[in-house]
Amino acid sequence: MNRVIALGMVAAVLVNVRAAESMLIDDFSDQGGLSRLETPWRLVTDQVMGGVSTGRISFNEIEGRRCLCMDGDVSLDNNGGFIQVALDLAPEGALDAGKYEGIRLVVRGNGASYNLHVKTVDVRRPWQSYRGSFRTGPEWREVLLPFSGFVPYRIDVPIDLRKLRRLALVAIGNEFSAELCVAEIGFY
Repeated sequence: MNRVIALGMVAAVLVNVRAAESMLIDDFSDQGGLSRLETPWRLVTDQVMGGVSTGRISFNEIEGRRCLCMDGDVSLDNNGGFIQVALDLAPEGALDAGKYEGIRLVVRGNGASYNLHVKTVDVRRPWQSYRGSFRTGPEWREVLLPFSGFVPYRIDVPIDLRKLRRLALVAIGNEFSAELCVAEIGFY
């Protein structure tokens, strides 16, 4: 019996340590659209480079949860193929996420796959990023994206977690109708 109690205490301690090592980026409770970092979310589409994809960003309440929603149509015409909602992580400079394992999301959507792109101060070109993927479903679900699983895209520099400057939730690469809602995003 003592072993069961001891194991229960150890598990409780591990849970508390993990909770202490997390950081909420946004729960979308600010009605003005600012993140917990006091930076705004922005919609960006491939129209910045001549594409024709269309998108919308909105702040809603779904099943009692405040959330950010991105929807639209991704088109590959004119060498396009993305819509995204992006957030600068620090007004100036970079955010140090070196003590975290990855990014935690609470999401729902239309069943499609989406990307989370991270940029550091070392990323110089708009198309460069470190990318993780996740799939949505019709119910709210928690997604953990460990930094070790992020893949560099068109950049040879390893990701430096002490120098994060931006993240984006992205619908990319295929022609489809995007529908993604996020109730929480943070580091774990």
